[in-house]
Amino acid sequence: MLAATPFWFLRHGQTDFNAAGLSQGALDIPLNAVGRAQAQAAGPLLADKGIVSIISSPMLRTRETTALVNEALGLEVGFEPDLREVVFGGMEGKPLHPWFPKWMDGSYTPEGAETFAALTIRTRFAMSRVLAQPGPVLVVAHGGIFRALRDLMGLSREGLTQNAMPMYCEPTPDGWRVTAI
Repeated sequence: MLAATPFWFLRHGQTDFNAAGLSQGALDIPLNAVGRAQAQAAGPLLADKGIVSIISSPMLRTRETTALVNEALGLEVGFEPDLREVVFGGMEGKPLHPWFPKWMDGSYTPEGAETFAALTIRTRFAMSRVLAQPGPVLVVAHGGIFRALRDLMGLSREGLTQNAMPMYCEPTPDGWRVTAI
């Protein structure tokens, strides 16, 4: 279960691996030129949202995204190690399909990889620490983390999380609502 606290979420900007449809996982891949431009464009979209805290995954692609977004926000940045991307073990650097949907539903786990269930538990504990910060909080993390968050929010884990697209996540009486801007 996720604390009923609204927050902003931003997946890192594009990397060469994203563009090629390859699994990144724990590989510390930098943003490409498109990703840097995406992150730079996201900052002004978030500048008037009242964000008071930024918590980022410590991975290179999220740190680069955070720094570029923060040019428009000018906030102190915190890092949460458990927001790092899921470890895909032997499938890191490999095409995501056809194994990725099986990983999500729990019917396949690559050798040396983290299960989706383990990722979800890690994400729940990370978010309990993140949402204890003054808010609204901007979380800068990864597609796998957002799939786990959607699962924790009672939403479908299916669908692609776009690179550097700000999303407002808010609890409502009818459940969680995610709004992209």
